[in-house]
Amino acid sequence: MPLILITNDDGYQAAGIQALARAVAPLAEVYIVAPDGPRSGAAASITCTTPVSYTPLAKGLYACTGTPVDCIKLALEQIVPRKPDLLLSGINHGDNASVSVHYSGTMGAVYEGCMKDIPSIGISLYLQRGQRYEDNPVSEDTLSAIADLCQRVLQQGLPQDVCLNINLPVAHKFRGWQICRQARGRWSAEWITASNPRGQQSFWLTGQFTDLEPEATDTDFAALRAGYCSIVPVTVDTTAYAAMTTLQELIP
Repeated sequence: MPLILITNDDGYQAAGIQALARAVAPLAEVYIVAPDGPRSGAAASITCTTPVSYTPLAKGLYACTGTPVDCIKLALEQIVPRKPDLLLSGINHGDNASVSVHYSGTMGAVYEGCMKDIPSIGISLYLQRGQRYEDNPVSEDTLSAIADLCQRVLQQGLPQDVCLNINLPVAHKFRGWQICRQARGRWSAEWITASNPRGQQSFWLTGQFTDLEPEATDTDFAALRAGYCSIVPVTVDTTAYAAMTTLQELIP
């Protein structure tokens, strides 16, 4: 029977990871190794200055004191009985479309799995500010579509060094998949003042995202606005191949 390893950056108790695990349970033996609390924005960070530990909570369920990437590294060496056939990360409470992929602990774990030659998929829900997953759960037919996609990946795999960044719109019904590219975007106004009893100036991270190409129809945000589930294939090889010729002309 195949083995699926699941993690997230919202913590093992999050509603999204529980829904994802239920959806793919008929496909494989499922292990959840996830942080013991929220780790949003952890990106691909690892813990290297303090020890990391894990706690078995139930059959196939483990809480880890580290980051999402720590969860994967620890799971592969200390927890799962064999190399997973598929790695899933999510369902994240908030989208990871456009440049947010670079900050995402959800996708950090996906990159780690991809670098370990495991077919890896990140799944996130496009919630507006103030919305909660519990009030806007992923629909059952969308969960079924995710399970079908996972079944195909289990059977066929993914191209080498390529993983998937999936973002889901808040919707009552699954409208379909759209394979697309990452939108160009930018975060701004990223800090608000926080109270500090010691009198030091402190700030909370927040931010306003701007889609820099709102008229484009082939991006992840365009797909989400149209009610489709976006799939962006991403790669762990960050070489800008198209720029190599330009650089050769620039640098003698």
